[in-house]
Amino acid sequence: MKRFASVLTSRTPRASLASPARFASALRTRGALAVAAAALAIGLAAGPAASPAHAAAAPLAIGYSDWPGFVAFQIAIEKGWFKEAGVDVNFQWFDYSASLDAFSAGKLDAVGATNGDALVTGASGAKNVMILLTDYSSGNDMIVAKPPVRTVEGLKGKKVGVEMGLVDHLLLDTALEKHALKESDLTLVNAKTNELPQVLASSGDVAAVGAWQPNAGEALKRVPGSRPIFTSADAPGLIYDAITVNPVSLQSRKADWAKVIKVWYRCVAYINDPKTQPDAVRIMSARVGLTPAQYLPLLKGTHLLDAAAAKKAFTKGDGLDSVYGSSVNADKFNVRNAVYKQSQNVSAYIDPELANAQ
Repeated sequence: MKRFASVLTSRTPRASLASPARFASALRTRGALAVAAAALAIGLAAGPAASPAHAAAAPLAIGYSDWPGFVAFQIAIEKGWFKEAGVDVNFQWFDYSASLDAFSAGKLDAVGATNGDALVTGASGAKNVMILLTDYSSGNDMIVAKPPVRTVEGLKGKKVGVEMGLVDHLLLDTALEKHALKESDLTLVNAKTNELPQVLASSGDVAAVGAWQPNAGEALKRVPGSRPIFTSADAPGLIYDAITVNPVSLQSRKADWAKVIKVWYRCVAYINDPKTQPDAVRIMSARVGLTPAQYLPLLKGTHLLDAAAAKKAFTKGDGLDSVYGSSVNADKFNVRNAVYKQSQNVSAYIDPELANAQ
């Protein structure tokens, strides 16, 4: 399952790891079929000898992309907060899928990814552990329906467009389950996420599509009377975003990673403070090539996690309010949709020690 790419460019498959440029380049693709294939190919080529891009005195190499929960680090980068914290970092900007490929190739110490994509990356051979939860999607992922469909129940017997195997396929499955429906109650139409607005607008028999912003917003613009009938705000915790780290880097640079986490919470406080939020939005929107007015709704659809909220999400549980329960759910989805074959040991991908110490 994958995510955003870049609002100004066109999305490339993050199920190629499908990356939507969920903002710019097809903006962020939270997909995984492509990511699995790409990461597996890299893993086979590089083999276990591929090592993380770290050395004792080298900066921590961190890949980030245009999902708001990762763009927020731009504030700390521009304000010099990492230097103040005493940690040397090298944030490298990528389209989302490319960042996962770079991590899989051993070129990065860490990367920003959804919890589901962390599993995909690990299943493909690039071991990783989530040490920081930056956010969960809270409205940026949507099921958009056109008239006369007004409810999830109204999808029964209809055609629904979605990029199969990606994060909004998971969102659709969740919507159906919550409304006592199954995939067999409708017909899925597979299409690239950045093509779905046109699919909804031009196809007379497609009743709805599942997409993330800005593609979801484009679908709403193109089809008069269309509306979101289910969003990630209806399933908080379904899709977490995290900084996931190479285990070797984590063990050898634990004190530095603790400082990175501390800086993250400073970023969250800066964004959430009404006095400083305009400056935060200015910095973040500039990083992805949007105006502050264009960017603010995308930020609002992302629930950033402060230290207290992260500790709660890091508590073991079966529900979506826990990253453990959410990741088990993502793992089942990935196996069910053949993103990878073998179920993953979710606990091995999660290490709350440093976040809980904040």
